[in-house]
Amino acid sequence: MDYSPEQENKVYFGAWVEIENEQGQVLELRLVGYDEIFGRRDYISIDSPMARALVGKEEDDDITVKTETDVKEWWINRIWYDPTDKL
Repeated sequence: MDYSPEQENKVYFGAWVEIENEQGQVLELRLVGYDEIFGRRDYISIDSPMARALVGKEEDDDITVKTETDVKEWWINRIWYDPTDKL
């Protein structure tokens, strides 16, 4: 999927996202299709609860991720689309 200017500073399909929780756990994730997640710990399916909570959000937004067993709060630290922009 090609990058579009409308995606700037928002989470959509193909985005890399750095998130953090209250305990200071930091994750870097990329939202991809289900068939792309195998063998990658940093890729999540666009259909996952985490991805659904992230889509459309911006940097510094809070998200609530609800699963069958838990509810977690996360903060969006950074969003990028170019893999070479990874810090």
